[in-house]
Amino acid sequence: MKKYEPEKLVAISRYQNYFPKLKKEIQQDIYARIAELITEESEYCDNGNYKHMAQILTSIAMYEVLQKYGKTEEDAYRIVSEEMWAFLDPSGMQKLAAKRFFLPLMKKIVPFGFRHGSGVGWRYTWHEDDPKNEFHFECNECIYAKILGKRGLMKLGAMCCHADIINYGNLPFTDFIRTKTLCQGGDLCDFRFIRHETDAGDGWERSKSI
Repeated sequence: MKKYEPEKLVAISRYQNYFPKLKKEIQQDIYARIAELITEESEYCDNGNYKHMAQILTSIAMYEVLQKYGKTEEDAYRIVSEEMWAFLDPSGMQKLAAKRFFLPLMKKIVPFGFRHGSGVGWRYTWHEDDPKNEFHFECNECIYAKILGKRGLMKLGAMCCHADIINYGNLPFTDFIRTKTLCQGGDLCDFRFIRHETDAGDGWERSKSI
């Protein structure tokens, strides 16, 4: 069983580059709040959810503590969201998507990764009858929506959803389509990847996913 400790969660979160820039007293308060959240959300603190909980709990704690130290709600949200998104680097996925084996690979590694990287509180629907140029699945239950929804913090969930747009929204030869997410009021999150023989703008236009 992985040990849930605030320092370790922050260290693997998308705030690992930003966190050291904060004053020590703010850092300590964020650690203290994460410790409380670990207790409050203990039902989700299993091995499978470890990386997800690092994002969720660090986001909540940082958002709340920044307001405690004088930031407005709007500024706290802006900082938390911008720092999370700035950490992302989609270049590796973009290079991989340029390869013809990208979609067949996705069909294998995504279900495998999600089954092993998701703990209690998740439910997916996988489809094995997709044509060779398409891959789609749904997320029917999500711990981001469950934890953040009951706290009135769905905007932090939508912020995390936007990370998928950054990672997948500009892939070569590949259209990423998502019309709804649980954190943005949908009944599920739908994911669809369609592979084209040409790149965007040459016979097809990218979908405006949410």
